[in-house]
Amino acid sequence: MVQKEDNLMSHKLFVSLPIKNVDRSVAFFKALGFRFNPKLTGETAACLLIGEHAYAMLVAESLFKTFTKKQLCDTATHVEGAYGFQCESRAEVDALWTKAIAAGGNDGGPPEDHGFMYSRSFTDLDGHHWEVVWMNPEHMV
Repeated sequence: MVQKEDNLMSHKLFVSLPIKNVDRSVAFFKALGFRFNPKLTGETAACLLIGEHAYAMLVAESLFKTFTKKQLCDTATHVEGAYGFQCESRAEVDALWTKAIAAGGNDGGPPEDHGFMYSRSFTDLDGHHWEVVWMNPEHMV
């Protein structure tokens, strides 16, 4: 943990998501322009680089099931969470959403435009819900 001047703690964030096929998921996110950490990517998991301190571990269901005693969420009928990332502009939001749909993702609903914030959503090949957001820098924390 790193303590910043404004007393906010800074952590690296790793979100682990169960997936059916590592190669297929890697290909999907590469089509969106994302990269992976090769040191944390192999046959059963892949480390998606989202930002300087944010990562998604895409973990094969067989391995993920060893992490918990609970049932995995059926993303065809349930939402386990919404995972979002920020873009630099509205145009980047639309472009990334378009790439996700072209790569096989599904539309998560109509765009939301609140003036100071614009977002689009999609679900990936495993049904995980992603929010792509632009926010006016004047409204950022």
